Amino acid sequence: MTDGNATTPWVPSEADDRSVTSQITGLVLDRPTSRTWMVGLFVGLVGLNVLLVSIGWLFAFGVGVWGINIPVGWGLAIVNFVWWIGIGHAGTLISAILLLLKQDWRNSINRFAEAMTLFAVACAGLYPLLHLGRPQFFYWLIPYPATTTVWPQFRSPLMWDFFAVGTYGTVSLIFWYLGMIPDLSTMRDRASNRLVARCYGVLCLGWRNSVQHWMHYRTAYLILAGLATPLVISVHTTVSWDFSVSIVGAWHSTVFPPYFVGGAIFCGFAMVLVISIPMRRFYHLENLITVRHLDNMAKIMLAAGLTVSYGYLMDAWVAWYKNEPFDSYIYSNRFGGPYAACYWGLVFCNCLLPQLLWSPWIRRNAIALFVISLVINVGMWLERFIIISLSLHRDYLPSDWAMYIPTVWDWLLYAGTFGLFLTLMLLFVRLLPPISISEVRELIHQSKEPSE
Repeated sequence: MTDGNATTPWVPSEADDRSVTSQITGLVLDRPTSRTWMVGLFVGLVGLNVLLVSIGWLFAFGVGVWGINIPVGWGLAIVNFVWWIGIGHAGTLISAILLLLKQDWRNSINRFAEAMTLFAVACAGLYPLLHLGRPQFFYWLIPYPATTTVWPQFRSPLMWDFFAVGTYGTVSLIFWYLGMIPDLSTMRDRASNRLVARCYGVLCLGWRNSVQHWMHYRTAYLILAGLATPLVISVHTTVSWDFSVSIVGAWHSTVFPPYFVGGAIFCGFAMVLVISIPMRRFYHLENLITVRHLDNMAKIMLAAGLTVSYGYLMDAWVAWYKNEPFDSYIYSNRFGGPYAACYWGLVFCNCLLPQLLWSPWIRRNAIALFVISLVINVGMWLERFIIISLSLHRDYLPSDWAMYIPTVWDWLLYAGTFGLFLTLMLLFVRLLPPISISEVRELIHQSKEPSE
């Protein structure tokens, strides 16, 4: 069977059937720490220190060190918040929705996609807290029984984000950890070092591979998949309401919820490909992360990209059709204003370049797919910048118009979140099984059973 055959379920070859457990556990237990991994960790730690310095400078001097002004009160902090939240959507979609749809090809990519979700949510969650102005009082967002009887304002979009992102992160963490329990027991049994075996033994919560354990595990896993599925839709829908409930031109639009969800899936799968293609190459996982996996992810990314393009078209068409002067000017400003290069850059990155994915050769070429995925992530960042900053910098009153230019501290904070993300991802790959051992083995055994 070839990898590109989409009519039959994917299974590894016979050689992989005998060695899949050793191959995956060996990445953590037997494989020596490579120089490439050490260089990557060094880069991540440098970025993490940049993040800490940026946060310390922000605490010392306040949000005035950023480039925000009047009327652009939401700057790069909210742009990056929406971008990172979008990155995390593909992990939950791969894990929950594709599980419920019984898509077997997800089994080789769901584990690190779930980890990507958690790390992206951690990066995104920093921005609203830092944007508060007084982040030391972040706990005021929690409806705890305060003696001052000061309760959160649930009509504020900030509260919607707090509960949506908090619920999403919590369910994703439980779902990721629960799915890893059988594999942690395998790591415990194969570890030669007693201390390492005891650590994995604590993490696997006494898993003994009994029928009762598997019964409870399957039930809990399906329940969490059912809980996580609506979160894929609800979280970025809630984020889109931050804009659509306002009266800012080009924001109060009903197309925003599906448009934001499609964009989140679009850039989320692009990031999964950015992570999976180098990992597939450096760890020699071509037999587990096959060409068919790349092809299927590219197809989903193409479909989501068409949704995003439709959102761009409808948003501009509605502004033209209703002939409302403020919305019309917003789009003429996007097409030919001072930020026109950013707008046409996002059109190229998100609308034109992804059309190459109609070609099966492009979808199955790892290098081409990696480059396209990187460009898509750049384009989705430009989209968030255009929606937020460009819609604000020329408001209803020309006397309030101002250019928004991010400062060096805006960019350093953004670069620091990449350091945090890279550090967490490299530690995850080094300490925990990046591919689900139990699910891949189960798929192999099912393929060997005689069909009725």
